[in-house]
Amino acid sequence: MHIGVFAKTFAGTDPNTVLAACRQAGFDCVQYNMACSGLGALPETIPRDSAQQLTAAAQSCGIGIAALSATYNMTGPDPAHRRAGRTAFAAIAAFAEAIGCPMLTVCSGSLDPQDKWRRHPGNDDPASWTDMCHEFEILCAIAKTHDILIGVEPEPANIVSSAARAADLLASFAGSPIRIILDPANLIEEVTPDRHQHTLDEALERLGAMIAMAHAKDRFADGTVAPAGKGVVDWPHLLRGLALCGFDGPVIAHGMTAAQAGDVAAFLSAQIGKSR
Repeated sequence: MHIGVFAKTFAGTDPNTVLAACRQAGFDCVQYNMACSGLGALPETIPRDSAQQLTAAAQSCGIGIAALSATYNMTGPDPAHRRAGRTAFAAIAAFAEAIGCPMLTVCSGSLDPQDKWRRHPGNDDPASWTDMCHEFEILCAIAKTHDILIGVEPEPANIVSSAARAADLLASFAGSPIRIILDPANLIEEVTPDRHQHTLDEALERLGAMIAMAHAKDRFADGTVAPAGKGVVDWPHLLRGLALCGFDGPVIAHGMTAAQAGDVAAFLSAQIGKSR
């Protein structure tokens, strides 16, 4: 497994500055956000020299680009926002192919008009699922053109809200570029501590080989987000389970400050070493 970080954890709009900070903190790879190249999170056009700049920065810093963020509200109620999101996804997909990045990360969305990370009661309606699948059909066609994967993270506030819903998505798109990003803190958000291990095991059993990335944030006992290793997530149990599934991909830290990042990298490195 490779220890990575959200690149935007570190300040900067120049890839050399940002990636150097990631590497100095102890990370091997990043989930990169185009804002770290000064282009905003969802640029609809990307300058030609941006790919060369990021590739050169990554090589200079000795750090891999595990994924690019292309996160927009795929099921939001604003059609114009969705069209802009698709345009940005296509631009970032072409960019990913140019730099040899294997995956774009997306958000399955929420019907909340202001916040894609806020739950809406309509998210569970069958019509919302159908609408989301239509959006995924468009993105899958783009991804296939550029030979990249689409990473989807089960988020309690989104339409793909759980491991079970993620398994349903995979079943609906068998043979597609869709893969799963597993975040244990999301899975246990409303689960009692005595059920944490069972919940993680069930997710690993359902999703197994289709997990392309893990996210590493944690939760305090009151449910608020914590840096990995400072909360209630059972990291030894999760990492052993991932290893048993054959997972050897990136484990991407987030949910912490830049000042906390070095300690998180050291913690994850130690835990991954013990899981082998």
